[in-house]
Order: sequence, then structure tokens, then C-alpha cells
Amino acid sequence: MASARVPVATPLPSERRAPRHGRVQDALAQVSTDTDADAVGKGHGYPELVIAGLHPLIAQALLGDLADRVVHHGARLRHGQRITDLIDGYDAVIVDGPVTEELYPGTAIGRYGADQVRLQQVVWPDPHGRFPWDPGYQYPPQAQPLLGRP
Repeated sequence: MASARVPVATPLPSERRAPRHGRVQDALAQVSTDTDADAVGKGHGYPELVIAGLHPLIAQALLGDLADRVVHHGARLRHGQRITDLIDGYDAVIVDGPVTEELYPGTAIGRYGADQVRLQQVVWPDPHGRFPWDPGYQYPPQAQPLLGRP
């Protein structure tokens, strides 16, 4: 499958976006069983892939691209790994971590239970290539809640 190669200017969030009910429900996408990327997740021995702070259609395209790489091409995503060919002109970083109130994959938890779900987050940079853990990151923390740092 060809890379989604989404230009970074498209997926950046509004700085005014605020969580609802303690979760970034409108900004969290996860690979669900309703997509071609349904083979990634607990049911197949992989962590759930999540991304926060992007438009749901963009997030789903990026997650679908990564899921295809894992399921059909044998890619293994590791904590701290930089993905150089996912977002046009920018790197993304994989961060492992536990389920949080802000990053809550409800479908997976409903199916397998919270104690059985592992997460890998795809973290995206600001327009200057800085990540949320870098000095000078352009967006506030609530724009892209994190599972942790690489």
C-alpha cells in the first residue's frame, strides 16, 4: 500500500480544541473493526494504534497505512521509532503506553477489557518538525495528549 503522505498543513488541530467529558473523543482515532485495518490490535497480537489531535479522516488514513504495513508487510513498530514516510515532509514517532483517560480506545476495551489492551501512539510534529516533548512545540498539551515520551 502506498504511503498516505499527508501534508502536515492539513492535519494540524485548532489550538482551541478542548477535551469533552475528560477525553479527546472527537480527536482520537483508533484502528477499528469497521476498516480494512482491523487486523491490528489485541485480537491479532498487536497493540492498538492510536493518534490524537487530527481530523478523524486524516487520522484513519494514517492509521490504516501503518496497520497495512504491520499486517501485510511484517513491519514492527517500536517505542521511539521514527516513521519518515507517513506524513509528507515530516517524521512521526511511535510511543508505547497505557490506556489513559485522554486516550481511551473504547472499542478495544469493550471487546477485550482494559487489562488486555496495549497502545502505541503515532505522535505528529508541529509545522517546524518539533514534537510535544521538544522545547518550542507550537501547540498546547491538550491538542495532542500523549501516552508518554520516546
